[in-house]
Amino acid sequence: MEKTAKKPLGFYVCSMAFVLERFAFYSAKWLIAVFLVAKITNGGLGIEPGDAAKITANLVAFTYLAPIIGGYLSDRVFGARYLVPIGMFLMGSGYLVGWQAHSVGMVNFMIILVSLGTGLFKCQTNAITGRLFDDPRELDGAFSTQYSFVNVGAFLGTTIIGLLVGFKGYAFCFLVIAIVMFVNTVFFIYGWRFLGDTGKKPFKISKNKVEKKVEKKEEKIPLTLIEKKRVGAIILVSFFSIIFWILWYLAYMPVYYYWGGDSGAANWMIGNFQVPTAWFDSLNAFMCIALGPVLGKLWSTLAKRAKGDLSMFKKTALGMMLMGLSYLIFAVADISRGNNLAPIAWIIAFGIVLSMGEMVFSPLGNSFIAKFSPPRLLTMMMSIWVLAVFFAGKSYGYLYAYTLKFDFAKAYIVIAAIAIVSGIILWGIDKKLNNLVVEEKEEEKILA
Repeated sequence: MEKTAKKPLGFYVCSMAFVLERFAFYSAKWLIAVFLVAKITNGGLGIEPGDAAKITANLVAFTYLAPIIGGYLSDRVFGARYLVPIGMFLMGSGYLVGWQAHSVGMVNFMIILVSLGTGLFKCQTNAITGRLFDDPRELDGAFSTQYSFVNVGAFLGTTIIGLLVGFKGYAFCFLVIAIVMFVNTVFFIYGWRFLGDTGKKPFKISKNKVEKKVEKKEEKIPLTLIEKKRVGAIILVSFFSIIFWILWYLAYMPVYYYWGGDSGAANWMIGNFQVPTAWFDSLNAFMCIALGPVLGKLWSTLAKRAKGDLSMFKKTALGMMLMGLSYLIFAVADISRGNNLAPIAWIIAFGIVLSMGEMVFSPLGNSFIAKFSPPRLLTMMMSIWVLAVFFAGKSYGYLYAYTLKFDFAKAYIVIAAIAIVSGIILWGIDKKLNNLVVEEKEEEKILA
């Protein structure tokens, strides 16, 4: 049996950077949401939940859009390793603004700084990680491990900050996550020594002359029929991605505002302890860590069947249907509680099923595009996927505000139906989608 190759120390530098950055980001995502609606006497801004949801959505939306700018800079202008600590410093500065925030304008300024910082940090750190390995076969395992680091950071952040806010208040917690990002900045700069030459130069410039000539030649060759079909498949699946991520991000709003808070519809007490709503985020991170090996084993077992594993599109469809099931749990919880508070067990059940849907659905994205996008259009196709998540992030706040006009259970039954029907449609067109992304060697077979 071959021994697993040791990962370079630079990999752990990048992974630890993600732990601290996700610690801060997911804490801030929750903090902003609850800070905006908290009463002024409790240290908040006292605005309406619908408006708060729209502002919170901006954090998600623009932290997905900004990396397009960061990617351009690291490809053509600056070395990625220099952009990463600048991004961390900008994020830390944004959280410092949150520490002193006393208006919606200051919250928006914080979101701008954090978004710009994320744009310089996220893709560049991933790109550095990818170039630390000489053997491409090691990348799947490396990024899977790094994904676990990401969820550890998210889990620790929302768990700790969720507790701390009750003792020290919102301002102090923003200060804490700002300090975490400044520490992260210093740590990463110290870790440069373990990165070798990776990220010192812009990635496009660092390509050798042969690669540049091949790339330039490929740009002049028109797309083949199968490549055009694959581009069509990516665009179509991106549409389903928009639906999924709108509903995924939407899920957190009713947890914070309808089920949680001082007048929430759920009982968050366990004995004499009040569970922070931030721990719903912690539950998601924990489930992602726990479900990774379980689902990996499941897909491996299914692959050994005569029929083989489920196709990536059926997995995506299953993720959509699990999302719909989670929203049905929401609706049933509200109907069954009557005029009483719903037990927290309903919220936990919702979070578990929601996380299952995420873990089944989300692995599709980057791997799907990396495998089937025409090489010369890879950046453009990745941008389409990013823009899909941006649109979803920008939309869910408005959708939540719209749902407030209707009875809770009825609104979320409709949302559940949308998710389930979308999953059924995607499952139904699985065969056609698979025909769009078959390997190049099968092109003649399809055209025959």
